Amino acid sequence: MTTASDLRSGKTDRDENFPVASWIIHPRHRALILAFYNFVRTADDIADHATLSAEEKLRYLDLFEAELLGKGDTQAEAVNLRRALAERAMAPRHALDVLVAFRMDVTKLRYENWDDVIHYCRYSAMPVGRFMLDVHGESTSTWAASDALCAGLQINNHLQDCAKDYKNLNRVYLPRDALAASGATVEMLGEAKSQPALLQCLHALAARTETLLNESKSLSAAVKDFRLGLDIAVIQAFADKIVGMLKVRDPLSERVHLSKLELLGHTIGGIAGEITRRAIGRRPQANPAAGA
Repeated sequence: MTTASDLRSGKTDRDENFPVASWIIHPRHRALILAFYNFVRTADDIADHATLSAEEKLRYLDLFEAELLGKGDTQAEAVNLRRALAERAMAPRHALDVLVAFRMDVTKLRYENWDDVIHYCRYSAMPVGRFMLDVHGESTSTWAASDALCAGLQINNHLQDCAKDYKNLNRVYLPRDALAASGATVEMLGEAKSQPALLQCLHALAARTETLLNESKSLSAAVKDFRLGLDIAVIQAFADKIVGMLKVRDPLSERVHLSKLELLGHTIGGIAGEITRRAIGRRPQANPAAGA
């Protein structure tokens, strides 16, 4: 029997727009985070597989869910995550949520409006941030800012890969109403360079994504775990830089991904900025009444 592992695309954590279980995160959390990532990555690859039928994709995703819940031991990624979660007495809720999104990828090829896209992000991206917060024992009060950051990361990815998603999967995450408002059509995504109408739409969506990312700026300060705060600051720096490129560049014909040098620079900048912010936050405040 072909297992889900055999269907992997070859994409790894090093190919993502954000660090996965990076050296910043405490080593005690990395095995669980990587187990979660491999589960999600494999399920994503199943949903995007070039030759599987929709029925086969859904069957594999159902099998993944069943084995995550303890009903079988044939799918390594599901079994590994199940065991890793059990060691920490954590529920599989976030992994189950992402499977909802991957089923949507199989059955839903178009999105009507911004709210429709955010609903997709609720299952494709937000559970990842919530999982990370749960792993570190953070309060659910941090979820709103995390949701904004994760949705922003997801939509950045949608904009970066809009042509590839259309050409390879006939999947379009750009809302129909946004395309219509700019006078653009889905078919324009198949061209080598964006027509003005499509570019206007893409830049408008990037600006809206930037607003969403601004809602997440409080997250690194809100988490108690120092290392997680640093990691979030780095991810935020990546997201902000990418959305800045998407606001002015054409993802059909120009580079809208970070180079290795840019990744390094924004990693250092994000870490330095967060360390400075936390250091300032710990300084004792002067008492104005003391000199009176």
